Amino acid sequence: MPNIPADKLVQFATALLQAGGVSADEARLVAKSLVAANLMGHDSHGVMRIPYYLEGVPKGEVKPGAELTIVKETDSLVQADGNWGFGQTQARRLTERLIAKAKKSGVAVGTLVHSCHIGRLGEYCEQAAAADMVSLLMVNTHGAARRVAPPGGTAPRLGTNPIAIGVPHPDGALVMDFGTSATAEGKVRVKRIAGQKCPDGWLLDNAGKPTNDPNSLYGEPPGTIRPFGGDQPHKGFALGLMVEIFAGALSGGVCIRETPINQIGNCVFALVVDPNHVGGGEHFAREVRGLIEFIRTCPKANGVSEILLPGDPERKTAAVRQSQGVPIDDGNWNQLLKFAERLKVPAPT
Repeated sequence: MPNIPADKLVQFATALLQAGGVSADEARLVAKSLVAANLMGHDSHGVMRIPYYLEGVPKGEVKPGAELTIVKETDSLVQADGNWGFGQTQARRLTERLIAKAKKSGVAVGTLVHSCHIGRLGEYCEQAAAADMVSLLMVNTHGAARRVAPPGGTAPRLGTNPIAIGVPHPDGALVMDFGTSATAEGKVRVKRIAGQKCPDGWLLDNAGKPTNDPNSLYGEPPGTIRPFGGDQPHKGFALGLMVEIFAGALSGGVCIRETPINQIGNCVFALVVDPNHVGGGEHFAREVRGLIEFIRTCPKANGVSEILLPGDPERKTAAVRQSQGVPIDDGNWNQLLKFAERLKVPAPT
């Protein structure tokens, strides 16, 4: 398993994307987004996505350089069409617009349809937090890629439907970012490519029985990813259902269905709030600081060295990987090397 320095991985990812038909600026933006996900330990949203992105370009399913079309706009609303451009590009553009509107009106709601995979949702929460904004994002799979069965069911009826909430804080943004399923589909894909078993509690086979085989998710008929919630999966499924409605129906996009009407992508619902227009910026910051201090000073159980809050694990992982390099399993690394050979891109040494 190689450990690749982050800067070299960005250069390699950028070169791969450029060789696959992406402009230099957009290739670097997408590459930096993917490597940032790797740095934070979210390898399912990292450079392993590049082959899937580039395979979509000649099919017309991913369109480099696509414009962000504004369908409707008011003082506090942006309804946008991504025209099947790179999700990292389009979601960042949308978030920029929402931040600007929230500064003026206090709150801004944005939706995005016809977007390719936008990557790690927490990235856009961090973007908003850097502007001292509170944010909420959620996405569905644009009516494709069913992965999660309702409790008691044996066939998939929802995507993994992640949700993220971000709050600015001087020690680093508080970012809650997780799928409404027991794991992200990309993490199952990573295990499959690596030839590894999945942990207990992730998957059910097509008969609704627990399995550790990642191939079961992609079988015919397929298995499913469990909703999150442990022995109360109805909670995770209920949240996933609401995400599907907000991201798919409210956005003007597409909800999940038996036969998809387009390729897999993301419909997005986003909310950005400026605390200065609500309870007051100084009041908000003071209350958040006090709350975080109160939680961090909680008495710790034996063997626990510190209390971690949302965003802490990612920052700790990033610190280690910045100094030691990004580990990539042999299966996913070899897949990238095969793409590099095909595109005549030299691999990093």
